[in-house]
Amino acid sequence: MIQDNLLLIISLLFVVAMLTMVSEKIGVSYPIFLVIAGLLISFIPGMPMLELAPDWVFLIFLPPLLYSAAWNTSWKDFWSAKRPISLLAFGLVFFTATAVAYVSHALIPGFTLAMGFVLGGIISPPDAVAATSVLQGLKVPKRVVTILEGESLVNDASSLIVFRVALATVASGQFVFWKAGVDFLMVAVMGILIGLAIAHVLYVVHRFFPTTPSIDTALTFISPYLMYIAAEHYHYSGVLSVVSGGLFLSFRSHELFTYQSRMQTNYVWETVIFLLNGIVFILIGLQLPEVMLGLGSYTVTEVISYAVIISLLTIIIRIIWVFPATYLPRVLFRSIREGEPRPKWQPVFIVAWSGMRGVVSLASALAIPLTISGAAFPHRDLFLFITFVVILFTLVLQGLSLPLIIRWLKIEDDGENMEEQNAMMNSRLATVSLDYMKSNYDGEIAEFEPFRLLKDRYEKIIEMADSKFLHTNDDSNRTTVRKYRKMLLEIIEVKRGEIIKLRKERACADELIKTKERELDLEEARLRKSP
Repeated sequence: MIQDNLLLIISLLFVVAMLTMVSEKIGVSYPIFLVIAGLLISFIPGMPMLELAPDWVFLIFLPPLLYSAAWNTSWKDFWSAKRPISLLAFGLVFFTATAVAYVSHALIPGFTLAMGFVLGGIISPPDAVAATSVLQGLKVPKRVVTILEGESLVNDASSLIVFRVALATVASGQFVFWKAGVDFLMVAVMGILIGLAIAHVLYVVHRFFPTTPSIDTALTFISPYLMYIAAEHYHYSGVLSVVSGGLFLSFRSHELFTYQSRMQTNYVWETVIFLLNGIVFILIGLQLPEVMLGLGSYTVTEVISYAVIISLLTIIIRIIWVFPATYLPRVLFRSIREGEPRPKWQPVFIVAWSGMRGVVSLASALAIPLTISGAAFPHRDLFLFITFVVILFTLVLQGLSLPLIIRWLKIEDDGENMEEQNAMMNSRLATVSLDYMKSNYDGEIAEFEPFRLLKDRYEKIIEMADSKFLHTNDDSNRTTVRKYRKMLLEIIEVKRGEIIKLRKERACADELIKTKERELDLEEARLRKSP
């Protein structure tokens, strides 16, 4: 049994890699392609079913996916967009959950209002991976991506809390509004505090203990599970624990890792997250036929009509919410009108249309218990079917149409501003490098041609290129080569110091800062590996 499941998992990993290459070839976002492919694969005769334990879906997939998203989120950008993110992550989640609850209660026979809130909690959070994978390579303002990514970090927690409270209400048959509100705040606040506490401990370990790149990488994988399990053990929000801890460590990452650790960690995490996301999306398609087998008490027409109506409802509700949430605060608050430019309607519509569901909705649906108070959980298979259809419907309809809509609306990105920041950053780095050379290598600059050439490059604000001088085998140049390489490595550290200042001054986008850090990491790796 274990061998069969292991073989199936390995086969899925291989299929994910192959199908992703195909999706790149045909130009379709890989989450959409994997869901459709999984659905088609599930109809192959003799295809074994992979049984998913609900608790394991949350425990295995959710912590690393959330941690990676938090790690790659710019705190500066996140905080600058806190109002729209909060309105989406909390306001829209509750609005969607309420609308779905009342509509499903009125639409589906025997569906109580509490069950409606369970369904609303499941399908209310959009998936960041689906949205950003579709938007990748398209001309979209950075703020749009920041809002979508920031929303997905927080709305996972708010939707899961709604889901948890609704499940408890179904079990007990009682709902006390003030108690639910207090529980919500307690679960959220304590989850954040636990995440920050564990993050501080890990910060001390990374910063002050003798680690290696392998140890640093291993600790980054242990971190999200520690945060999640610790919070969930005390019945607080594991999601907010991981998100808060991930944001804290990400903000401090430049103090924690050597260039080797940073490079190794980035490469390993990119691969793992790609595989986890791929498996989840293909599992969405694979699970649908099995769910349909449990719908014997409903006709096909009934369940499809329920699912399509609720899918359309989630799309419409998001559009109805996003536009007033964007423009109404400007009407109500003068400080917003004077402090922020008026958003164009086109990017606002992109935010409204980027409501594809994914990983968290799947995990929540599978987490519905099989029994409650000794009896079968009512309508469980219908919950699963509607959730899978909502995921498929939003991924295919919105995911495939989003690139076309972006081109049709002729949305402009903020590339010019980023180019200006990049030019300013290059100028600052070249200036501090030149000052360092003049202070410490003035004699070598006068004596050796390579030193003068590098000084000229910095004076012209041109990035340093690979120098054939470093690879010479002439014995007479070895001493000069060592000095030259030593100087270049020292300059890299000077640049890193200036990058830290730029980060603290909030003078450049975090995206540019992280890109420049990676460039310096690669440059240092090349220099240290040179003979």
